[in-house]
Amino acid sequence: MEKEKNKRELYVFSLSSFLNDLGSDMIYPIWPLFVTVFLGADVVVLGFIDGIGDALVSISSAFSGYLSDKLRRRKIFVWTGYLSSGLARFGYALSPTWLYLALFKALDRAGKIRGAPRDAMVAELSSKSNRGSNFGFLRAMDNFGAIIGITLSILLLRYLGFRNLIFLAAIPSFFSVCIIYLFIKEKKFDTQKRSFSLNLFDRNFRLFVFVNGIFALGAFSYSFFLLYVKDIGFSIYTVPVFYLIFTISSTIFSYPFGKMADRIGRKKVLMISYLSFALVCSSLIFTRNFIGVIVIFSIYGLYKAAIDVSQKTLASEICPLDYRATSLGSFQLITGLMAFPASFIAGILWKTLGMNYPLYFSLTLSLAAFILINLVKEQKVC
Repeated sequence: MEKEKNKRELYVFSLSSFLNDLGSDMIYPIWPLFVTVFLGADVVVLGFIDGIGDALVSISSAFSGYLSDKLRRRKIFVWTGYLSSGLARFGYALSPTWLYLALFKALDRAGKIRGAPRDAMVAELSSKSNRGSNFGFLRAMDNFGAIIGITLSILLLRYLGFRNLIFLAAIPSFFSVCIIYLFIKEKKFDTQKRSFSLNLFDRNFRLFVFVNGIFALGAFSYSFFLLYVKDIGFSIYTVPVFYLIFTISSTIFSYPFGKMADRIGRKKVLMISYLSFALVCSSLIFTRNFIGVIVIFSIYGLYKAAIDVSQKTLASEICPLDYRATSLGSFQLITGLMAFPASFIAGILWKTLGMNYPLYFSLTLSLAAFILINLVKEQKVC
């Protein structure tokens, strides 16, 4: 009975995530074009806005993770997070200039307060034997929604234009709010036996956060990859197609990588993700033809699938279990705070030295993370 209930709740989380990603990924493939081409900002502004967004993801995740553990409540952070993202998308569509985008980006990414509490709920309804595959299934549903969203974006951009398309993209998040509110029941938690302290994080978990922080500093926003292919000669209507290829690849590999993480270990799959990102960066420096770029974005999707299922799963197992949401939030805080300078540095390197220099920078940090992650030990029992 409990097993069936857990499976049902996993499906509810997956459906709400599917709908939210359907809306968000109607915007993602056109976002860098909306900011730079439609509203006239440059790449440094794009990096600044994306960097602020990524940093706020982390801050909101850490904040909500701690409050979730402290208050022993998770559900409210999930549905209010979806609500925040839906409202922000209306704001994007109404923005008369790029100056307003940072505010709505902050609101949108603050919606990620749902992240750590939701991931903690998924981890708690899972066991050691299926946790990787459950996160993989959740991510696959994210990506399935993204595929539909990107396809709609490609088909409708010519007819609706940027603003109307973004208006349409806001709607699915409100369905996610309703689904979580109506069909997820708050679980009762035991009273915590110890107060939170950074000393709860052992050397192994801190090392894990440090290594992933190094990698995150080089993992700049996907926007730069899309701008890169535009600048080497592809039209603004072709650019979203590459984002679709990336998402299809990520969807195909999410569940298999989840199963692989259960079988061979989370760390090995995480190492695959680091190497994949390094390969994307090194290949894009030299590739200019259509087929080559398709292959690169396919590998980019493979990287995304591998890191999504392995990073959170490993973090949830080597952290203090009675502060799981706090630990996941703290992990996302550090990696996300690195994401702000990552995109900002990428924009400055692009503008001052040339568009290949962000790739050199990211390649170096990816290989450094690949070497250092070997020092992290996986948890044997959870």
